[in-house]
Amino acid sequence: MSGSSLDGLDIAYVQFREENDHWQYEVIAAECLPYPPPMRSKLTKARSLSVTEFCLMHTQLGHFFGNAVAEFLRTKKLNKPDLIASHGHTVFHDPENMATCQIGDGASIAQISAVLTVCDLRSSDIAAGGQGAPIVPMGEQYLFPEPKYLLNIGGIVNITKRESNGDVVAFDIAVANQVLNYLSEKEGKAYDEDGKMAAEGRLDNKLLAQLEALPYYQLQAPKSLDNGFTAKYILPLMQQANLSNRDALATYVEHIAMQISKVIIKEGDKQSALFISGGGALNSFLVQKIEEHLNGKAYLQIPDRNTILYKEAIIMAFLGLLRWQGKVNVLKSVTGARKDTINGAIYHP
Repeated sequence: MSGSSLDGLDIAYVQFREENDHWQYEVIAAECLPYPPPMRSKLTKARSLSVTEFCLMHTQLGHFFGNAVAEFLRTKKLNKPDLIASHGHTVFHDPENMATCQIGDGASIAQISAVLTVCDLRSSDIAAGGQGAPIVPMGEQYLFPEPKYLLNIGGIVNITKRESNGDVVAFDIAVANQVLNYLSEKEGKAYDEDGKMAAEGRLDNKLLAQLEALPYYQLQAPKSLDNGFTAKYILPLMQQANLSNRDALATYVEHIAMQISKVIIKEGDKQSALFISGGGALNSFLVQKIEEHLNGKAYLQIPDRNTILYKEAIIMAFLGLLRWQGKVNVLKSVTGARKDTINGAIYHP
């Protein structure tokens, strides 16, 4: 899994067991492999590359993934897996025009690792008229069946809600670590550890009001965010505000927490569990702000560290497994597609 925050390639070696349609998983090993600076720099500019450069980036990233997995298996002394499921790195996502693009050539991964590889996990849903996102709810349905709300705070924060009638609703709430990490890098840090810099900043109510007024938040689900949303809408507002990095961090953390609480507060209660994963779950200041804004409308449930950091990689593995079995792995109730779909291209070594 390569997330929009670009912190690196998440690799999880997961064993799944199924009995009577009840699934269990165990993470045998996991790590995040940082991108080499030149590759990370190129990924940040991938949308503006020429066609030739873009195609080369797709192949180069596939080779990077394949070599990374082969080295991971070797150094961890792990048995050859049944399959690799690769989400790839999202460069372009425009469901209104029925288009999405995740790079990281699956054929290269399969040939280098000598393992059957499943990739391109969104395109069938897009082709069926869906948003192509979020795709994690199918995995959450089987692997995390208890909490009413499941929140993933990565580059983008998304939520899955279980309705009382059994339906599942999921959508992107707001940009999260993309912005927080961008501001942290201005302070010479890869990220804001524990939210310490944000905690030192002062809230700017003018910028907060401008962020809260962005039209995306008025849209009804299903809806999803493109990685370009930050550059197009958020960064211009921050540049106009001309705040210190710490004040901008404090204000943006407040904005994330407010948007999350607005999704939950209408229907939540003190018996409702809010399960939080993703790197943002380790940002204690952000978690504190979420809890404050929820005002008792849900209680927070923080899982073990492996699940916090690798939940999306775990679920991508599960979606790849379902594709291998020829089973539905993306839900129309979540994405708005005409039908449930089986997503993924399979490459044999």
